[in-house]
Order: sequence, then structure tokens, then C-alpha cells
Amino acid sequence: MKTTIDFPDDILHRAKIVAAQRKTTLKELVIAGLAHALETPSTHEDTRRRERAARLIAALSKGRNTAAIGRLNRDELYDRHKLY
Repeated sequence: MKTTIDFPDDILHRAKIVAAQRKTTLKELVIAGLAHALETPSTHEDTRRRERAARLIAALSKGRNTAAIGRLNRDELYDRHKLY
């Protein structure tokens, strides 16, 4: 099916360059891009979300002190509060 799409000039120029570098046509590049965008987005988003959550949990776990520190006075509490 034929259709007409108006691309911004800078994007069209860059797309033509990429198509030439990959030794393909602009049509094939657009089709590949649309196919990629139409893949189940939930799979990609879920994967990215889980990876980001895992990195966050790992970063938080590194800073976690599980050893008891005992009783702190007011100044020590204030100093620790400023760290976070």
C-alpha cells in the first residue's frame, strides 16, 4: 500500500545517510523501524523496568548497613541525617 508521510528535513536527511551506510533503501529502513516499534512494547518496557529496578536494588543494597550501631545521641543523629 502506498502512503505519503511528511518527515522533518533533518530526520529525512539523517535517515537517507543511515540507509546508504547500511546499503539499503529508505523504504526498507522505515519498514524495519516500524516493525521494531510495533513489536510487543510491553516486553521491551518490562525488561527495561526490571533491569532498572535490579540496578536500583543493587545500588541500595551496597549502602545498607546491617550491623547494629548502638544508641546515638542527638548530634550523631543529626550528622547521620545530613548524609541521607
